[in-house]
Amino acid sequence: MSPKRALHPSHPGEILREDVLPALGLSIVVTAEKLGVTRQTLHRIIARRDPRPVTPEMAVRLGKLCGNGPRLWLNLQSAYDLWHAE
Repeated sequence: MSPKRALHPSHPGEILREDVLPALGLSIVVTAEKLGVTRQTLHRIIARRDPRPVTPEMAVRLGKLCGNGPRLWLNLQSAYDLWHAE
């Protein structure tokens, strides 16, 4: 295994769960409301085991919520998916 392969990119849901929501001081319920999705939808994305991917639509919502645009979220998801595909 090459050293580069050993670097496992984080799923965007993990970043959302561990970094973004605590920094914004938002609960799952409030975040889901702000995103316009159900709690279950948000829980599926931030799940520790088998998280759902961030879709382009969700990336737009997350980008608006966080003020960083959808490309960041799509790039995070793409890096995660590519790492697992390789």
